[in-house]
Amino acid sequence: MNESTIAPGGGQPGLAALTAGQPSEEPGARQPSVGSAEVGSVALRTFEARQNTAQVTTVTDHDADLAAYGLAYGEFAYGAYDDPDAEYEPDPEYAATLAPDAARQRRERVGPTGRPLPYFPIPAPVAEHGPAQIIAMCNQKGGVGKTTSTINLGAALAEYGRRVLLVDFDPQGALSVGLGVNPMELDVTVYNLLMERGLTADEVLLKTAVPGMDLLPSNIDLSAAEVQLVSEVARESALARALKPLLPDYDYVIIDCQPSLGLLTVNALTAAHSVIVPLECEFFALRGVALLTETIEKVCERLNPDLRLDGILATMYDSRTVHSREVLARVVEAFGEHVFHTVIGRTVRFPETTVAGEPITTYATNSVGAAAYRQLAREVLDRCRPAE
Repeated sequence: MNESTIAPGGGQPGLAALTAGQPSEEPGARQPSVGSAEVGSVALRTFEARQNTAQVTTVTDHDADLAAYGLAYGEFAYGAYDDPDAEYEPDPEYAATLAPDAARQRRERVGPTGRPLPYFPIPAPVAEHGPAQIIAMCNQKGGVGKTTSTINLGAALAEYGRRVLLVDFDPQGALSVGLGVNPMELDVTVYNLLMERGLTADEVLLKTAVPGMDLLPSNIDLSAAEVQLVSEVARESALARALKPLLPDYDYVIIDCQPSLGLLTVNALTAAHSVIVPLECEFFALRGVALLTETIEKVCERLNPDLRLDGILATMYDSRTVHSREVLARVVEAFGEHVFHTVIGRTVRFPETTVAGEPITTYATNSVGAAAYRQLAREVLDRCRPAE
């Protein structure tokens, strides 16, 4: 294996302020604390009853993140991303102000998808690794959270003791950049692994700063493969052939697909056991899902009969907007149980992690974004179990 190691960058900046409408403070002043309790890997806010109103007070930067998230995302900020064994009940008067239907959701333990929120336990360690389950992170629309979800799902799975390989299969190299790699400085990439006989994966693999997670990087050279593969025999299976020797060494291989339905994406779907479709909670993102599912069905019929749709992952969700809630409701209505219970909300931490070149699970360990991807990892482990 290439001994190059991807180093994370930057430290964790503090959150400057809470959401609009929060009482201002003089420098150095502190409002009465309502406290915080550490449960598992996620710090949960605790609340005290107030006579007329409930106020959220900043104690630390992390508390501020949690408070801001609660104001933005309502029920799903509390009890859905926390430690699954923890019991937590905030002040009911305050909970009712968080978002529409928040109080009802809390009483009924209903997640933002409108379904009862199941229990996803902390996974047990594995005695041995492999063979890997291959997941294609796929959506022909750009900017829906594919790369962010690939990085952070992989890092969360690695935290749970799984060996993970991330495959940057987008010529833009966003996955590589998101892990601190400069694609233009790479001598060999996944393109060379596809097109050059005699090149082994060990010559291309990079270790990341996350223990147990490796990377097959990419750069603009990969765009040439779409043209060059046209004349190749079994062109749709080129990636599957390249990954086959690596499968015994990993538990999960996650492929970050390019935002198109071209030959590279077909290669990823042919190599994969399952597909996760990140979907921004926005109308234009919803329109393309039917075309993508049609492509998945064709690949399943003609090239990869074992391919399955594991789930639609709602991203950039904001329960404060009617539009986000309506889009999510339509997706659940159309795809039912194929929609993940975990929903990824908007947070400023995700753009910051791209600049830092590391996953949110290491950049902001106790943030709600990190907790969300840990919950997604538990749900994926539950959904993507190999058939007995």
